[in-house]
Amino acid sequence: MPVKVAVLMERRPNEKRVAMVPAVADKLAKLGCTISMLSGAGLGSKLPDDAYKGVEIAGTEQHLLADADIVLSVQPPTADDIRLMRKGSILLSFIYPHKEPELTRLLRDQQITCFAMEQVPRISRAQAMDALSSQAALAGYYAALLGATQLSRILPMMTTAVGSIRPARCLVMGLGVAGLQALATARRLGAITEGYDVRPETKEQAESLGAKFVDTGVDARGEGGYARELTQEEKDKIAAVVTKHIQQADIVITTAAIPGRPSPKLISKQQVDGMKLGAVIIDLAAEGGGNCEYSVPGETISQGQITIAAPLNVPSMLAEHASELYAKNLLNLLQLFVSDGEIKPDWDDEVLAKTLLTHNGEIKPAAVKTALEQQ
Repeated sequence: MPVKVAVLMERRPNEKRVAMVPAVADKLAKLGCTISMLSGAGLGSKLPDDAYKGVEIAGTEQHLLADADIVLSVQPPTADDIRLMRKGSILLSFIYPHKEPELTRLLRDQQITCFAMEQVPRISRAQAMDALSSQAALAGYYAALLGATQLSRILPMMTTAVGSIRPARCLVMGLGVAGLQALATARRLGAITEGYDVRPETKEQAESLGAKFVDTGVDARGEGGYARELTQEEKDKIAAVVTKHIQQADIVITTAAIPGRPSPKLISKQQVDGMKLGAVIIDLAAEGGGNCEYSVPGETISQGQITIAAPLNVPSMLAEHASELYAKNLLNLLQLFVSDGEIKPDWDDEVLAKTLLTHNGEIKPAAVKTALEQQ
């Protein structure tokens, strides 16, 4: 019997991505899977139904989910969709249980095996499954373009008959995947680039992209590839160094986000008030409240002559490629436990074990289980 895979229609506002694209659907079929989805599920990514050759187009969610072995989604499914899933079926999706405690409990109670894509461990072997990184790379690229279009000047140096125009300066704060991609894109657009991160090991990466690294002397390396929480003394020391660079920049792009937690404040109101006239801030951490104290998640505002953009769900703005990369992430994870038309998970596999959120009526990560029990 083939493994039945259902692809959900994304229902959340402003979500244009889809969890499966035609090229990846063909590869999934070679694992012994049949695929079904609702009509129009791919339209946000410019993928009509007839682009999906060999994929069944289901009429209703009930028909789609009633006998599905595996369910794929980008955003967390609705409670109604979870209730339609059969016991023991498998869900692959972003979940963020701290933001979605009720859905997480429902997954547990419905005995759904859920792999939360934001929990894929950041180890070399799992890079091809790391959906956070694939989506962050696109967000970083787009942040540089947003900065360029919001700025009322050009980025590269230009020589004209009436004189030369100096290049714009772009500071990127937070040198993870998104930050490094933002640096690379701003550099390609002709800007003078600087990079800042509390993790000093990112210096070499920034410099490899032609950027100058802003060194504050504070080492804030944490676990899992993220920065740890800073002390107030460390924050003050960093602010003293970084303020000068913020206030010299034409574009500042911030990317410091920690899944499931509020985004750290990297730019104070006082720092913004001292920025160059016409400067632009692109805050990629708006999902967690933003890195700038003035940021309004989901909005672009003017603070005096400074423009502050805090867009939500930036990868969805590049839905075609974002969907393609995400579908490939899902395929690579599925290949760990689906082959020859059978589901055969190895629960001792580090990637599967760390990505697993719920299984057999239990919430598996101890930290998540404790947090939800205390709510």
